[in-house]
Amino acid sequence: MPALRCRIDATSEACANTSSVPKPVHSPGVDSPEELPAYTAVRAAQLVRLSPSTLRLWARGDGEHAALFTPAQHSPLTLSFSNLVESFVLASMRRVHGISMQRVRKALKFVGRELGVERPLIHAQFRTDGVRLFVDHADRLLDVTSPEQALLREVLDASLDRIGWGHDVAERLYPWVRADLGGPKSIVIDPRRGFGQPIIADTGIEARIVTERYRAGESVAELAQDYRLEPGQIEDAIRCETSEAA
Repeated sequence: MPALRCRIDATSEACANTSSVPKPVHSPGVDSPEELPAYTAVRAAQLVRLSPSTLRLWARGDGEHAALFTPAQHSPLTLSFSNLVESFVLASMRRVHGISMQRVRKALKFVGRELGVERPLIHAQFRTDGVRLFVDHADRLLDVTSPEQALLREVLDASLDRIGWGHDVAERLYPWVRADLGGPKSIVIDPRRGFGQPIIADTGIEARIVTERYRAGESVAELAQDYRLEPGQIEDAIRCETSEAA
């Protein structure tokens, strides 16, 4: 089996403008599955391909940097599914060289005001109006050049396409397990299935269980035959549980 340690550099950023009176948009309640504490910092960092120290900085801030999002639980630091989505999109912005994540924080506040939501990254509106606002104003809000704006739009579109949207908010996440932006949506994280842990898409099979069996000595071919899946699906499950941030 080819090298499974695929390096996904989590990455990128974005921002924008517009007018009129924003309509209030539904947010998930604090007791909804999307908002319950479910992922330690280390686990969340693995799933979105960040270092745990970077994720902790984004969730807590420090003396010089404000937090980029509010975690579901501060002590011990534990993220919700919605936090995971926020981290995933923020991480994608890091693909754009030189973007300041603190500028991103201010840009997101601007977009949130325009859209009438506190947490724009988890709202379906961000994929439409929010991205346009974010990118159109990136030169002013993020201090990026035109080529960087184009790359920003590309990585945002790619990351948002890997989110399953409900009526208003993110309900599923298809994390990157391969290096390319256009990789298959082979693994899904759904807070209403498998306790929010990664499963092979269109099945109920946990990536963790597949990986445990692989580590115990079973081959990809054997696992594919046992689960009646393609070898690529098995490989992606293993990548999901073994790959770490570059």
